[in-house]
Amino acid sequence: MASATPQGAKLLYGLRKSNKFAKGLGAMLPQAYRKFWNEWKNQTPAAVHYVPKDGMFQREDITGLVSPIQNVPLPLIDPPEAHDGIWGGEAVIKGFQKRNQYKRRVPHFWVPVLRRSVVHSRVLNEYMAVTVTDRTLAQIHDHHGFDHYLLKTPACDLRSLLAIKLKKKVLEELAAGCPRLAAEPSKQQEYLKEFACYLEQYTPEEIEWYGLTYTEALMKMKSITEEHDAQLPQKLLFRQKLIEQLREAGIREAQEGESGGSEVEELKGIKDSASSSWLSKLSFKPKNW
Repeated sequence: MASATPQGAKLLYGLRKSNKFAKGLGAMLPQAYRKFWNEWKNQTPAAVHYVPKDGMFQREDITGLVSPIQNVPLPLIDPPEAHDGIWGGEAVIKGFQKRNQYKRRVPHFWVPVLRRSVVHSRVLNEYMAVTVTDRTLAQIHDHHGFDHYLLKTPACDLRSLLAIKLKKKVLEELAAGCPRLAAEPSKQQEYLKEFACYLEQYTPEEIEWYGLTYTEALMKMKSITEEHDAQLPQKLLFRQKLIEQLREAGIREAQEGESGGSEVEELKGIKDSASSSWLSKLSFKPKNW
């Protein structure tokens, strides 16, 4: 029986799959990066290539047949070129197409219509020429600007690494106070007030880890651990603290002493007495046989 073993309750529904954060450096990644990973990989993206239906059942108008509603998302393919542009959540769809009723179906790829356009980021104060789709331009117009589109859209809907990196750059610029607009103080204060609501959703640590791929996050975590391990051993740190405490105690006794000698001589006497006390503890006398 499953309950006969300690792990029986865990094995009741099968073995638990190992994930990226179970062992190694992945287990050391902070919660700030895991929050971004859930937003990027685990959150359900918005429907782009199909129209979701509400309810649980639907009835055909002609036949009157009742069938359950299944909103199954289409499997999407993100080619490397998709990460060099901003496709607005669109991707390549692989399927079959029956072009003739008397012939067999053939494989077919549906690729979004791409165009080269220029977008403007007010926070970054830059114009950028990128590859976009019609849906990207529509989303930018609906959000009243490129910056609002990046900040309001979650990473799972952006899909593109370029868009996610730009979003991270905009967040870092807002957290720093928009230093690129230092020459225009009125515009700088206006933008900080306009985009302040987005900074409330992130902590400085979450902005630091936002937009990193899993490999980049592991490299960052590795550098942090190496810097931490490169510190002095605890034995040397304790020795330095002990020497500093002895020096402070010796200086304090020298200042409070009533003898007319110099401080250097008193410190020397303290050190000699300390060394003699240590030698007395280590010295021993042979037994008389």
